[in-house]
Amino acid sequence: MDRFIIRGGKPLHGEITIGGAKNAGLKLMVAGLLTAGRLVLTNVPRIADIATMRDLLVQHGVAVEDLTGDGSSYSIGGEITNTEAPYDIVSKMRASILVLGPLLARCGKARVSLPGGCAIGTRPVDMHLKGLETLGAEIRLEGGYINATAPKGLIGDRVILPFASVGATENLLMAATLAKGCTEIVNAAREPEIGDLVACLNAMGAKITGSGSGTLIIEGVEVLHGAEHRIMPDRIECGTYACAAAITGGDLKLLGGRVDDLGAVVRALEETGVEVTQESYGMRVRRTGALRGVDIMTEPYPGFPTDMQAQFMAMLAVAEGASMITETIFENRFMHVPELNRMGARINVHGSSAIIRGVHALSGAPVMATDLRASFSLILAGLAAHGETTLSRVYHLDRGYEAVEKKLAACGANIERVKG
Repeated sequence: MDRFIIRGGKPLHGEITIGGAKNAGLKLMVAGLLTAGRLVLTNVPRIADIATMRDLLVQHGVAVEDLTGDGSSYSIGGEITNTEAPYDIVSKMRASILVLGPLLARCGKARVSLPGGCAIGTRPVDMHLKGLETLGAEIRLEGGYINATAPKGLIGDRVILPFASVGATENLLMAATLAKGCTEIVNAAREPEIGDLVACLNAMGAKITGSGSGTLIIEGVEVLHGAEHRIMPDRIECGTYACAAAITGGDLKLLGGRVDDLGAVVRALEETGVEVTQESYGMRVRRTGALRGVDIMTEPYPGFPTDMQAQFMAMLAVAEGASMITETIFENRFMHVPELNRMGARINVHGSSAIIRGVHALSGAPVMATDLRASFSLILAGLAAHGETTLSRVYHLDRGYEAVEKKLAACGANIERVKG
């Protein structure tokens, strides 16, 4: 099992290219199920989750062609020959549940494994299923599978989401593109990745308005056609490397980074004393003074993203004064706290909040990754710590970050991947 060895204490300086967004790319690949034409995606992130999604689409019978040979561009589309998404693939990646809506819309039936729980929380799919039932689907849960049919086809209706769920919004949005009549999704999630999905679907012939407003209006069409779409830059990757500049006292140019996509993350960085500017090439992030403690609460977009919580916690562990992070999205997303405390951090968890009392320095230690974002929080801590940090179970990291050790080493980090 691979691990990283990090020898900290070096400020990072240089350039890092921000790749395509994981949280957009996965859903855009699923959109390929909606057409017999060819959906061409460029700026595809070369990460493990993309490979898993490719495997899922292929077993549905859809052709997935690597256009460049390096996994950065795919052509997706064709006839669907299998409407079942099996447990052995869905269990690897929760985004697999998003094939449910497109399969129903195009084929009138789908059998998709329930994803179950995951390390950071349960993330139930109730809203997906209730929303699809509102659109005319008949759903039965049997043997750990969702068995869904739409005997009369999906029919547009008004769906009110009790929570601005990203996954439910995306599933219903894709399903509604081929439904009869008009669908209105109220309290829709407003994340930039959903805007990217809307732009792609409209390029394929969908009729969707209201992106970013919290209410999406979808006029169903009979068929969608092929299109070409460039996946947006990954705002979470960008924010993560911004934290790397901040925690090491460095100065990084994040090529392709967009301040507007990060919103609350940029404001929080500036509160800690970090300078963030939008430049022609992307974002520049630098820290010249001490970090200051801040209070943060995770919220749906445009609030502070839960996917940046762990990275900020590592950074605030070496900030002056006390900070508090309150997690409102997932109930079990503080599993990195014991590992950070092993490195000398002073963090106490009280229910859904973590109190962080900044320390002068962290110390390298053997630590273990528990989920995707937590794994990078431990890299950040290792970059700032005195001595050597060994991070194991980095397969979590490979799910969502591309060439981490190469990008960091190019900016002066002492980090290496050890195969094992």
